Amino acid sequence: MKPRILIIEDEEKLRRVLELHLRSAGYEVDAAASGEEGWKLADRAGLILTDLRLPGMDGLEFIARLRRQNTRTPVIVMTAYGTVETAVEAMKKGAEDFLLKPFSLDHLSAVIQKALQRRELEDENRRLREELGRRYDFRNIIGRSPLMQEIFAAIQRVAPTRATVLLCGESGTGKDLIARAIHYHSPRRDRPFVKINCSALPENLMESELFGFEKGAFTGAVAAKPGKFEQADTGTVFLDEIGDVPPSIQVKLLRVLQEREFERLGSNKTRQVDVRVIAATNQDLRAALEQGAFREDLYYRLNVVPLNLPPLRERREDIPFLAEHFVRELGAALGRPVEGISEAAIRKLMAYHWPGNVRELENVIERSLVLCSGPVLEADDIKLDTAPRARSPAEGYFLPEGMTLEEFEQAVIREALKRAGGNKSQAARLLGLTRNALRYRLSQMGLDG
Repeated sequence: MKPRILIIEDEEKLRRVLELHLRSAGYEVDAAASGEEGWKLADRAGLILTDLRLPGMDGLEFIARLRRQNTRTPVIVMTAYGTVETAVEAMKKGAEDFLLKPFSLDHLSAVIQKALQRRELEDENRRLREELGRRYDFRNIIGRSPLMQEIFAAIQRVAPTRATVLLCGESGTGKDLIARAIHYHSPRRDRPFVKINCSALPENLMESELFGFEKGAFTGAVAAKPGKFEQADTGTVFLDEIGDVPPSIQVKLLRVLQEREFERLGSNKTRQVDVRVIAATNQDLRAALEQGAFREDLYYRLNVVPLNLPPLRERREDIPFLAEHFVRELGAALGRPVEGISEAAIRKLMAYHWPGNVRELENVIERSLVLCSGPVLEADDIKLDTAPRARSPAEGYFLPEGMTLEEFEQAVIREALKRAGGNKSQAARLLGLTRNALRYRLSQMGLDG
């Protein structure tokens, strides 16, 4: 449905022509001969078309008064050639666009349509931002256990600051969700949030991706390109899997954290950047420090506010609430008319050890919803992974007889390299190590890392 347009024009003939044209285009129209008369009709207008020179309250005063009331109704001003500067001033005060008299009716229609489309896009963007804000509101993050309540309390204290946060926890514990919650509860909520998955970036491309490059910096660099840090300026950078960053890039990250500056690849120009850094890892960075795979100074720069996210098995009281949440959300998304989940199904979920944490629980619920046939998710509908449960430390780990820990570790590394056909990256994945950590161990063994 087209919005109602208010025309404020003291020249009766022009006012009548505009009114007839807009009505014929399908708009509902109100017309006024003065600013005071138009003000009485402004609250029901979806767009206002006003002359700048009016008896009594002129167009500039009308716009200023409108904006003081925080009214977002788009305003298009009409002005003669001799008052273009006044039209520019009107736009500074909040006008959407201006028309120079005389103008064609086709041009008028195009300007109105453009203004309405722009406002519709702004409204949609605002709605999406509000939706994101609700999604990352603490009340919408499932976690009623004491451990998660401690995390939420810490986020509320740290979010309003620009302090660097280090999120530690197993894969699937919700580090991405917590990072976004910190951003959306901070003064930077309306600024960019840029996520960088450090483990997904090849080492030879990491510098150019993070810091950008200039034209001609390398073969194929046909144009300059800003990096992730420039894209996140005034906002937040989320460095996921920070433990996989190679030493050469760690030095440059340290400089950004300390000095808030960097250079693009192939440039000597120093650029300033204002970003808040949140980092995440599922590795033990202290062990990486001891192995020489991670810089100590960078670690302490990142570890300003450490938050350790507990695995799901340590907060089992959250499982029923998470399961019910996923049944509602995923059921609606999949178009499955499932009303809820049975107590027996909940007990089955509670008894499982969840090596993949919340992410695995979500996948299990989705798979179960797809395969179930009844209105309630039953225990038989829950399809869990059949892989054997990992032994707990209490069950004990024993070295092969006659072998030291160091010899056993070297044997495992050699076996991983053998299975990976000599591919060190693949061997590192088999061992659950970073490339740098494996490289360090190989050098300790006297092998080429």
